Amino acid sequence: MVSRRGFLATTARSAPALGSLGALWRIPALALAFDETSELLRTAPVARYWTSVERAGADCPQCHEPRQDLRGKRAVHAKGLVRCLLCAQGCSLEPGERGRCRSRLNVGGELRSLVYGRPTAVNVDPIEKKPFYHFLPGAAAFSLATSGCPLRCRFCQNWELSQSSPEDHVSGFVPPSEIVSRAAARQAPVIAFTYNEPTVFTEYLTDIARAAATRGTRSVLVSCGMMREAPLSEMCDVLAAIKIDLKGFSEPFYRDVCGASLAPVLRSLKQIARSGRHLEIVNLVVPTHNDSEPMLRGLADWVFSELGPDVPLHFTRFHPDFQLLNLPPTPIETLERAREIALARGLHYVYVGNVPGHPGNHTYCPGCRKVVVRRSGFFVTEIHLREGRCEYCRRPVAGVWA
Repeated sequence: MVSRRGFLATTARSAPALGSLGALWRIPALALAFDETSELLRTAPVARYWTSVERAGADCPQCHEPRQDLRGKRAVHAKGLVRCLLCAQGCSLEPGERGRCRSRLNVGGELRSLVYGRPTAVNVDPIEKKPFYHFLPGAAAFSLATSGCPLRCRFCQNWELSQSSPEDHVSGFVPPSEIVSRAAARQAPVIAFTYNEPTVFTEYLTDIARAAATRGTRSVLVSCGMMREAPLSEMCDVLAAIKIDLKGFSEPFYRDVCGASLAPVLRSLKQIARSGRHLEIVNLVVPTHNDSEPMLRGLADWVFSELGPDVPLHFTRFHPDFQLLNLPPTPIETLERAREIALARGLHYVYVGNVPGHPGNHTYCPGCRKVVVRRSGFFVTEIHLREGRCEYCRRPVAGVWA
């Protein structure tokens, strides 16, 4: 007998069109693998960042986009309708419907989080695996995820988590304090929210990060950057570092390959940069999709002009996965060309990722160009920094080093 999870995996791999996937996740809650008496639904707390007619009252712009002209119009709303204000997808949900992320469900006119306290993957990784190259090099990161993501990236390399639903996993409730205790027991100075899109468990994330801070443990986020301004502001308040996947530099690419939009990601990047939190950017270079020279040049130009030369930028190698099994791995020459373009534009720290042993995996001083952090795969083998400065020429090297 084929399990539900196995069936979903086969369906996800073979689905030819994003449009049909987008429709699938709007199926009412009758399709859920649990009913109103199940523990998962019964214990799901009310989510943050949503509104409804009852909540908003006369403040219509809370629900409607700013570009909508509401003057002289009267809207008729379905009973119990809610609008999620967590990410840029802005899902409007009738009772029994869940958002595109599959992790937030309208239960009787209230938006509930189905993933609070429900980690589905927990590991201890090197911080370099996230990748963070300018944040506590060599640190162990206690890493956790739930299920769910608001995007539908056809190249997703964590699709078993990101494209699954909470009921696809067996996971007991783990309170935030226990996550912090587990990290301490593993001697991990960092907790990383990663693997799926952590924005979908923002309530759990921020509660963990606050609890961790009381014990001197720092928290970091690995994200697609599609969150709205208010939840991102709360996350910036409690996080020490954020890595954003800037998946490409065109709206058609985001729309057709990711089921999303570029503009909200660029807005999030600028907000993070203004917040003062440590920021790094990854661009997974997918052959024939986002590897053209104009797109790579546009991405490097934007990062330099909008965020500045000191934001680390990683160009990482794609390997065939999920719905793009037909493509080859990214040619190393393409990654090297992308790095050359970004360095020529004036960015100081540009990396070639997922290519073990490549010289583009090391950190170079932007002054004397000597290696100040040498890596072998995800492991640091040499550090030539003193108090955040190059050991050779004493130039400051941007990052959080201690």
